[in-house]
Amino acid sequence: MACHLRSVSLPSRPHTKVEEELLSLEASISSPSMTIETISDGLRRLGDIYSTIEEIMCLPSNQICSSQQRKMLEGETECSLELLDLCNAMHEDFTELKAIIQDLQVATRKGDDTAAQVKIQSYTRLVKKAKKHFKKAAKKVTSEKEDCRMVRLLSEAREITTSLLESTVHLLSKQIAVPKWSLVSKAFQKKNSVVCKEEQLQVLECSVGDLEAGAGILFRRLLQSRVTLLNILSS
Repeated sequence: MACHLRSVSLPSRPHTKVEEELLSLEASISSPSMTIETISDGLRRLGDIYSTIEEIMCLPSNQICSSQQRKMLEGETECSLELLDLCNAMHEDFTELKAIIQDLQVATRKGDDTAAQVKIQSYTRLVKKAKKHFKKAAKKVTSEKEDCRMVRLLSEAREITTSLLESTVHLLSKQIAVPKWSLVSKAFQKKNSVVCKEEQLQVLECSVGDLEAGAGILFRRLLQSRVTLLNILSS
């Protein structure tokens, strides 16, 4: 899709607005009280941030780049592809995790201890697999001294996106721990305990579903941002 220059009036100082939003998100990530719900909201906010950055990229003043700025944009284009792959991989993992949690609810409801343990192990393995995505994730941030503010915004947004997704994995790893669920067979002997487990799993399923939706929206925004970058470079 081509980047059409529009006469829509943007909020005052859009660069500043994006920087403030990124700082706010960064603070949320480092907060000890961060929850899955906080991260789901963060993914949606990142989608809005990338939409604003795309509007900034489409401004006439950003359509003409110096050779140095073009080189930096090319580097950011490569990094954006890595971020797209990461976001897509996490979206797929969220989808699979949600299915595992649904199966675990069925096993819990039926009182099938063996099936429940198998699903718990599947959940744990998938979370461990998700952690590996970040070993090769690009976190290179453009120096604040660079004169291309647009590239700096993209770089900072990429770093925070990666950190937010990585924090998600750490939180998910704490939701279902094998030691905690080793008592699941005893829970089957008490109907109320089973109901409690089911309710907890339903909440977790909804939370992971929100992460799945947020990652899907973010992926589409990242894709559009990359298309806009490529359009600028090809002009």
